[in-house]
Amino acid sequence: MTVTIADSASRAADVLSRPVTINGLTVPNRIAMAPMTRMFSPNGIPGEDVASYYARRAAAGVGLIITEGTYVGHPSAGGSSRVPRFHGEEQLAGWAKVAEAVHEAGGRIVPQLWHIGMVRQEGQGPFPEAPAVGPSGLRIDGTEGGRTMTKTDIDDVIAAFAEAAAAAERIGFDGVELHGAHGYLIDQFLWSGTNRRTDAYGGDPVARATFAAEIVAAVREAVSPGFPVIFRYSQWKQEAYDARLAETPEELEAILAPISAAGVDAFHASQRRYWVPEFEGADLNLAGWTKKLTGKPAITVGSVGLDGEFIEAFQGAGAALGSIDNLLDRLERDEFDVVAVGRALLQDPNWAAKVLSGRFDELTPYDAASLKTLS
Repeated sequence: MTVTIADSASRAADVLSRPVTINGLTVPNRIAMAPMTRMFSPNGIPGEDVASYYARRAAAGVGLIITEGTYVGHPSAGGSSRVPRFHGEEQLAGWAKVAEAVHEAGGRIVPQLWHIGMVRQEGQGPFPEAPAVGPSGLRIDGTEGGRTMTKTDIDDVIAAFAEAAAAAERIGFDGVELHGAHGYLIDQFLWSGTNRRTDAYGGDPVARATFAAEIVAAVREAVSPGFPVIFRYSQWKQEAYDARLAETPEELEAILAPISAAGVDAFHASQRRYWVPEFEGADLNLAGWTKKLTGKPAITVGSVGLDGEFIEAFQGAGAALGSIDNLLDRLERDEFDVVAVGRALLQDPNWAAKVLSGRFDELTPYDAASLKTLS
């Protein structure tokens, strides 16, 4: 049987249009907007342009908006004054308007709460007097670059995440995502390359997951029972694409189990390419393994909608056609539950509406050179 472009477009619309529930939140379809740092918030305050940016994509059918990373309220959390913060009266007032705009457009939205850890350089950021901190004072490349966190530091950062989550619920957001990926602070605790501690927060994979689990537990306690808590993690780091938290499913389960038990409602498993199997011997990607090991809903992400893997499939590239069908196959067999789309949605704000209505011929190909003019 020959699969036509129209057949695949129709199937994509059907599969992606199904609603999904994460704790007390029902998302109307399987498309999420992946978090993407923009640095368009002077003094950490999101303005009307930020509200319009997210609302435009919600109005065009994105089921769940996950915001760009936002700094939690600890002096060491961030490195740029133009990245939004999720603390402070003006900052939270700006975020309340963002949530309101997205809701008016018919969308759902969660902020991504973030502490960048040893990626930050000392003397940078909105609090330049605060030193960069990490589990062992090590950058991703193994060099020293800051201060090893004390137990007081750890407790204060955990409290900052909890306070930000409580604020998110108070000002009208639909849940929160905790950024535990890509070599930032939570990930620095999870990864043996940056965590050389010998106390309760370091050692084997379970011990290295303690910091993440304590953040999740504190957040869970700070919000209502039905408020979704999403945890994003990755194997790779911004400066080390070949880094891995786990070499086997067993190692991954040891890391995820305590984080899951602490109160995570869904995991957002970040891969650079969603179609790559995570471990030898099985076709499951990272999100697929995450759902299998934890039983929790999983969000997949990684180059969805980019040239050569999605759009070209509907421009006559027969070999690439299998890529979208492969994605839909995985969704239909519940390997994962939600597909997060990044750069394709940045390029084309109407991407979700076009996909959900089967109008693949109208998709705008991703073009990095044009992004400065996009909003």
